[in-house]
Amino acid sequence: MTQEKTSDAPAIVWFRRDLRLADNPALMAAVETERPLVLLYIDETDLERPYGAAKKVWLHHSLNSLSKSIHDKGGKLLLREGPAEAVLDDVIKQSGAEAVFWNRRYEADGIERDSNIKASLQDRDIEVETFNGSLLTEPWEVETQAGGYYKVFTPYWRAASQVIGPRMAANPPLKAPNELIPFQKNLKEDELDLLPKSLDWDEKVMTDWSPGENGARDRLNSFLKGPIKEYTDARNIPSNETGTSRLSPHLAAGEISPKQIWQAARDGKHDADKFLSEIGWREFSYVLLYHNPKLAEKNYKADFDNFEWRTDKKSFEAWTKGQTGYPFVDAGMRELWQTGWMHNRVRMVVASFLIKHLLIDWRDGEAWFWDTLLEADPAANSASWQWVAGSGADAAPYFRIFNPFGQGEKFDEDGDYVRKFVPELKDIPNKYIQTPWKAPKEILKKAGVTLGETYPEPLVEHTHARERALSRYKESRGE
Repeated sequence: MTQEKTSDAPAIVWFRRDLRLADNPALMAAVETERPLVLLYIDETDLERPYGAAKKVWLHHSLNSLSKSIHDKGGKLLLREGPAEAVLDDVIKQSGAEAVFWNRRYEADGIERDSNIKASLQDRDIEVETFNGSLLTEPWEVETQAGGYYKVFTPYWRAASQVIGPRMAANPPLKAPNELIPFQKNLKEDELDLLPKSLDWDEKVMTDWSPGENGARDRLNSFLKGPIKEYTDARNIPSNETGTSRLSPHLAAGEISPKQIWQAARDGKHDADKFLSEIGWREFSYVLLYHNPKLAEKNYKADFDNFEWRTDKKSFEAWTKGQTGYPFVDAGMRELWQTGWMHNRVRMVVASFLIKHLLIDWRDGEAWFWDTLLEADPAANSASWQWVAGSGADAAPYFRIFNPFGQGEKFDEDGDYVRKFVPELKDIPNKYIQTPWKAPKEILKKAGVTLGETYPEPLVEHTHARERALSRYKESRGE
């Protein structure tokens, strides 16, 4: 419970991955003290794993949106840069704050620094209150009958849903505060340097997105008005721009909470089980990360530690640039670079291609996604890459190797997705759009395609790559 107001000293609300006013328990608890508020965001310079370039671009725009929303409620967002503990100490010294509120984070580095900061503040008789503002359940909360954490998604989600349903009925999402009482004294501010200096990527990418709480709410409402009805099938078609909710960047920044998504989907009486299970995978990923702090660095399954990865900078670069010679893979990698996002079906295919066709370490792919995904999330990113690699919890078996052109023929039957992101192939007939190397010379010539010049030959032949991957896997297991 938060303390009653004892003086005119302000309370600090430390925003992190909760860049919203509604359903923000730390903010609401601070508001209820009736103290003046210092609403603070710190660009932490001592993070163990700093945000990637794409995430920083999103953050820049999201903070602008949050600042405006706070201003409209009478408050002010204070932006600072530096090590979190030092910045907090400086703000407390300047303001005389007697309380600090924040919503928890769950990666090991965040837990450690937050615990140290909390202990230091409490030693100085400064009130600290922390809350769950980003998950439906705490990562340690849903346990197996034996008392451990779930390592398989389906039984985990079944058990978690039994907790979430009644809890949501009793504790619906919080409304945004009606007003914010600002702390009147001017405090030192920093100009955050989040946008890239040498690329015009920011302007191009943001044409597809509306960062901020209002953008998140609009995107959810649009999805629930119609596309959710077709979600089970449409979510696998990458050319269908309304087939998925595209809420992931908003969710990762905390512009919308999973509680808000859950309630909106259920209140609309939608058949939302499949959609909400994707929220469940996010929850499950945080369970895995909490119990396996090195999930982005270390194989979850130790028997993968013997796997011999290839070092092939040229092939890796071709993959990052969408120049593998496999159109469905290349379309996905170019979509990522151009929009900061990639369709989930395609993510599995491009990840499988890197890991199993090229035999390049999954950690290299995870790092590339961390830098280029607007939604880069410490739990979902690492858990998903390990899932595809076969080294993770409840993972696809290693021998499940996605066929990079078979997937395209199934889920991009008319080639719309490939033509959008690999326009040099736009005049190739549907029959060959996923396998241009099979097209007769006259068809390639008519389409203006010269393999090896205007579009690359495949980096590796599929059957050979598959056999090589399976052989390498058996070797790693001593078979």
